Amino acid sequence: MPLVRIDMIRGRSPENIRAITDAVQQSLIDVLKIPERDRFQIVTQHDPDEITALDAGLGFTRTPGTVIVHIFTQRGRSTKDKQLVYRTLAKHLTEAGVDGKDLFVSYFENGPEDWSFADGRAQYVEGDLPVPGR
Repeated sequence: MPLVRIDMIRGRSPENIRAITDAVQQSLIDVLKIPERDRFQIVTQHDPDEITALDAGLGFTRTPGTVIVHIFTQRGRSTKDKQLVYRTLAKHLTEAGVDGKDLFVSYFENGPEDWSFADGRAQYVEGDLPVPGR
């Protein structure tokens, strides 16, 4: 059950935002094998001066089309799987009009005790949901 936050500069059309969110979801389905309806996304648009995303010294320039994707999910995936997530995101987002140089991804892991889907209960811990990967 990934929770995904997507940050971008304000000004994209609703259709382009939907293409981006769909591309992110499809990437997670393809690589992490999550169910299609396991979709939790928050899109935040910012004024241009509210996002600074340089190149970390890698020698390229980002455009105002920068998209930052934060993935919060349960621990247990291999480095190889995470790298495949990054590549798949770049591929699908390119198809949605986001240049690969404008994609920044951060991946956060936690455990089953760190999620509550409703009613103040930890559904993974209480057995209402199967813990992914187990």
